[in-house]
Order: sequence, then C-alpha cells, then structure tokens
Amino acid sequence: MGIKVYNTLTRQKEEFKPLRDGEVRMYVCGPTVYDYTHLGHARTYIAFDVIRRYLEHRGYTVLMVMNFTDIDDKIIRRANETGEDPKELAERFLRYFLEDMAALKVKPADVYPRVTEHIGDIIDFVKKLQEKGYAYEGSDGVYFEVRKFRDYGKLSKVKLEDLVKGARVEPGEGKKNPEDFALWKKAKPGEPKWSSPWGEGRPGWHIECSTMSTKYLGESFDIHGGGSDLIFPHHENEIAQSEACTGHEWVHYWLHTGFLMVNGEKMSKSLGNFITIREMLKRYNPEVIRLFVLQRHYRSPLDYTEEGIEHAKNNLERLYNTLENIRVAMEKAEISFRWGNEEFEAYKAVRNAREEFYRAMDDDFNTAEALKAVFEVSNAVNRYLTRVKAPKESILRKAWEFFRAVSDVFGIFEDYFREKKAGEAEALIKLLIEVRAQLRKERNFALADRIRAELRQLGIQLEDTPQGTVWKKVKV
Repeated sequence: MGIKVYNTLTRQKEEFKPLRDGEVRMYVCGPTVYDYTHLGHARTYIAFDVIRRYLEHRGYTVLMVMNFTDIDDKIIRRANETGEDPKELAERFLRYFLEDMAALKVKPADVYPRVTEHIGDIIDFVKKLQEKGYAYEGSDGVYFEVRKFRDYGKLSKVKLEDLVKGARVEPGEGKKNPEDFALWKKAKPGEPKWSSPWGEGRPGWHIECSTMSTKYLGESFDIHGGGSDLIFPHHENEIAQSEACTGHEWVHYWLHTGFLMVNGEKMSKSLGNFITIREMLKRYNPEVIRLFVLQRHYRSPLDYTEEGIEHAKNNLERLYNTLENIRVAMEKAEISFRWGNEEFEAYKAVRNAREEFYRAMDDDFNTAEALKAVFEVSNAVNRYLTRVKAPKESILRKAWEFFRAVSDVFGIFEDYFREKKAGEAEALIKLLIEVRAQLRKERNFALADRIRAELRQLGIQLEDTPQGTVWKKVKV
C-alpha cells in the first residue's frame, strides 16, 4: 500500500503519485516578514517539515521551496509605525524566522525565494496574463479578471455569484469588477517601488507565489501547502492566474493545516492572542513543541493549553527515559542463542507497532496515530526489561532502530542519536561515579551528594541500582 494524501482540491484522500518517479516537488507558503513568528505558524511549518521528512524517509528526493513575502502592505504599515526602512524591517524579521525554524528543528527549504529578488520574473508573468487576455490595466494597477477563468472557486468551493453579492468597487479602485484582484499595484507616495511596463509600483500578494513556485518547480508540480486560512482567496487566486497562464493543471495535491486555537479562536496577530515561538522556547525544549504539534493530525484544529504543552513535555520525558533504559541495558545485553516467551512477546510488540507507525503515516501523515505506536514500543520494551534478568541484544536493537526511524521522521531525539556515547565526556562521568562511590564508602555523603546534584544540573542523572550506579542523560 502506498501513501495516501487528503487533497483539498477534491475533498478526498488520493493515492500519492508524484509527477516524476522518485522525486517530490513541494511548495509551502512562507511568512510575510513584519513580526515575530508565533505558535500558529510553528504548527504549520512543523507539520510540513514532518511531511517532507516522511517522504524523504520513504526514499523520495524532495525539492522544497518556501517563499518570503518581503514587500507587502503589512510590512509598509509596520515600517511607518516604527520609522524603520521597510527593507531593513523585513530583513530583520526574515532572519528571526530562520532562527526560530532552526531552533524548532525544521529542516531548511532548498530555496527561499524573496519577492524583492524576483520582480522581473513577476513582471514577465503579469505580461503573459495580459497577452492572454486575463489581465487588464486600471488606474491604480493591473488586475486579474476573475470571470474569464471558468474554474474559479474549484479549490475553495466559493461561488462567484456569492462573491459578487453586495460587493462593489471602492472609490479610487481601478478594477472593472469587485471580485478582480491586483497583480501589480501602482506606486503610492513614500512606498517602495520598481519600474514596470505599467509605471512604477510593486507586485500584488498572490502573483508572487505563482511566479516563484513555477520558476523553481516547473509549470506543474506535486504539493502546494499552507494554512487553511490561505485556501481563499490566496490559493484560489494562485490557481486562477497560474492555470490561466499555462493552460493546464498547476498543482496536483493541495494540503492545508488546521488552525491553532486559543479559547475557541484562531491564534493570529490580528486578534492579539498569539504566543511567539521565542517566548515558548524560553520555557520549553523545542522537541516539546514539536511533540505537542504532532499529537494532533495536521488537518485537525489544535487547541493550545498549558496542560497540553505539559502533557507533551511529560510524554517526551517518558520516551527519553525509554531510550536511556535501552542504552544502559545494551551495555550488558546478551547475544541471543535462544528466545523465551518474553523475547517473542517483545518482538511481536515492536513488529506490530512498526507496522502501525508506517500504516498511520501512509494514511495522510497521521502523526497522532503514529505516536500511539511509538508509545506501544516504549511500554513493551520497558515491560521486557523489568521481566528479564539478562535482556537480549537483538530485541533491544530492534527497539533502538525503531526509535531511530521515529527520530528521522518526527525530528525528535536527533541530538541524542548524533552524540557519541564512548567519548571523553562519558569517561569523565564514569570517573566521577567511581569517585562518588569511594566518597560514600568513606561516609562523605555531603560531597557525594554534591557530585550527583552538579551532574544533574548538567543534564546527567545518576541512578543507584543493585547492580551499581548508572547514568542517564536528561534532555527535557
């Protein structure tokens, strides 16, 4: 069974068949860089990061493009409020966005095109639309004539007649019909501007994504993603202008994330109910935020609560504890000459959970169901370790490799698996354990306890067991 994705265009799950064998071309709408990135954005970008990671895990080469809107009405308005140059303001928040994504372990896109660096491409695109009869010049800019594109509304299911009801062309607007949208905006005093066949001005919002996606991914590509709030008008308008320009289907699969909700309302800058990623990272490990997001399916609304974040934190601690239990047990694990009932039971649990994990991820990237399989392995391996005196290396190895696969897909445990255990740090920890043991023999408990407490501050937990003292890394 292959991967199935829910296509917003058809409102159903479809078998995923990329246009080119072994390659997935993917575009995700990036931010308008005028403010700090908030947790609602994190939800979308983590979700698409995991979708990309899973496609790569399954053997596809993914070409990922995400744009930056670095000139826009919001940027100009914010720059006017702060007295800052719009270009410098956009550059600053663009940099903050990249820092936030790196902190959240979101893999960088292959290309991050900026609007201001593709003005010539955008002008060429608008000229083609004008030549084909879909665009016209008005007094204040160039507009796309929506009624000329027969399939308008096919993504959002918005009907043109409903759109037109009660709408009107505002005074000063140069468009023919109220539903038409701007491709190029003629310059207003004091705004950034570029030369064009229609006079000085700047691009409209929707045209940028059509232009930059086709430049880097071609006139037809596999996946276009973004938040549900972009379905209309942004993505609907993108389809209209792109397919009007090329004359054929533009994007094969449209994927959209659900909203992040706060007290029943969408988290957004306009409502002022947002929490920035930077604020969250002061309080929580980035992997806690990732796990919080992954506990719900990417298309479902996600409710932000402190209890929900704490629940994710506790779950992550459980998983790290399991990893450490496996690591410690593997140091003294036996090579298998025979299996008992406990080994067969543990093996079956890992095998079944692995199947469940891939079945869930193949079913429209259902991370919530896939996580259940992760905890099934965690519970099974801990149960196994409590039941046997001499754990078998082969059982622990299978659980260990499963967690490696989870790390690859979910973007958690990455640093843990990257670290080399047999290094100078480990040798030093073992030496301190020996010194502490000697201090306890000498009844110098104060200094022994201080060693333990100081190591705990450094993220190293010492546990005294009947077999001796073992150490674990505490990541959360």
